[in-house]
Amino acid sequence: MSVEDKVTAPAKRKSSGWGGQIVQLAGIVAAVFIAKGALAEPFYVPSGSMEPTLLIGDALLASKFPYGYGTSSLPIQINLPESGRVFAETPKEGDVVVFRWPGDRSQAWVKRVVGLPGDRIQMRQGQLFVNDRPAELKPDGIGQAEDDNGGREPAYRYIETLPNGVSHLIFKMRDNGPLDNTPEVTVPPGHLFVLGDNRDNSADSRVPLRSGGVGMLPIDNLIGRADAVVGSWDLGMRSQPVYTWLSGFRLARFFTAVH
Repeated sequence: MSVEDKVTAPAKRKSSGWGGQIVQLAGIVAAVFIAKGALAEPFYVPSGSMEPTLLIGDALLASKFPYGYGTSSLPIQINLPESGRVFAETPKEGDVVVFRWPGDRSQAWVKRVVGLPGDRIQMRQGQLFVNDRPAELKPDGIGQAEDDNGGREPAYRYIETLPNGVSHLIFKMRDNGPLDNTPEVTVPPGHLFVLGDNRDNSADSRVPLRSGGVGMLPIDNLIGRADAVVGSWDLGMRSQPVYTWLSGFRLARFFTAVH
């Protein structure tokens, strides 16, 4: 073997080693990208509009396969024309969904589906009516609603049962709120009517898009179904000394199902 061979042989092995590592890294990145795009994606809850179901500081996991796939479910935020959904399925009443806000598709919002295409929806004195059928409300004590600054105020807690039998908790902080009485609307084809579980602190389908709400949510804007809370931290701890921050983890909420 010549001197040149002795010098260049290790270089070839090094090049080959680096090439293998790059291929492995690319494979890992691709696998994560595919899993995030096709299976599930994590999201962070920054507001109290879905209390008491979801709390400020919750980290939730949205499953993408229940409703099929469209441009809104891509794991990167890029503006592409909507072209329908592949393997499309319509959500069920009571599903908690993550979606691209129609006013700014870079923002992901979370609300509960209460109306499907063709349904007639109305709020009467704070009670939801679907096709003239009332959602049953059962008092369940008093809870604490948290605002975005960590403040808390008492809220009446109810168990709401939708006409299809799905039950979940909601908050009502006051009677005769500005969104407690609404005109009846019919959900158009390809759209959903969504509400926040914190009925007096949610800009949802009761509020027009031009006023900062959701309006009628296009099904094509769906990212996925919120299935689980995988972690939670009390943001009110930010005002406390750093050495106390670990106590802000809500361990009882880790890896719990979203109802």
